[in-house]
Amino acid sequence: MIVVITLPEYIDREAERIVQRLCHVDLVHLRKPGTSIDRLERLIREIPSEYHNRLVLHDHFSLAVKYNLYGVHLNSRNPQQPQGWKGSISRSCHSFEEIKEWKDRCNYLSLSPIYDSISKQGYLSAFSREQIEKAVAEGVIDNKVLALGGVTFDKVEEVLSLGFGGAMILGDAWKEFTI
Repeated sequence: MIVVITLPEYIDREAERIVQRLCHVDLVHLRKPGTSIDRLERLIREIPSEYHNRLVLHDHFSLAVKYNLYGVHLNSRNPQQPQGWKGSISRSCHSFEEIKEWKDRCNYLSLSPIYDSISKQGYLSAFSREQIEKAVAEGVIDNKVLALGGVTFDKVEEVLSLGFGGAMILGDAWKEFTI
């Protein structure tokens, strides 16, 4: 599975650019920390409804219910799924212990940072290749765990060969807006 995460700030013609990304990836995570529910809802409405089943929210989970989106992504700001939620649940993890704790409760998880981050200065890889290989051998990393942090489109094959179930890409997907 290949997932693109939006930039935290809004960009010009963002809905159109999200649709363009969806032509090449499985899902797009709408991550807009601090945004108002009205502004996020406006973005969702600007994305054609045929793509709503490929969108995941990091905030304002009631909109996932209202627009029948693919999923919600749990994080420190929003650690609980919405009441009665039946869609996909994913979660951010930063250690093998978190992966073990959450794997049975989520459809998929992100583990980061795998490489030095592109979008977050000073956010360096937290795992050696040997640690990753050991976690794969022990069944901690498997097809439910997606690599995040410094992952580029060029590194997707590498993370798959390491044993991850896919990749989550932020900086490389929007690099023309962050230079």
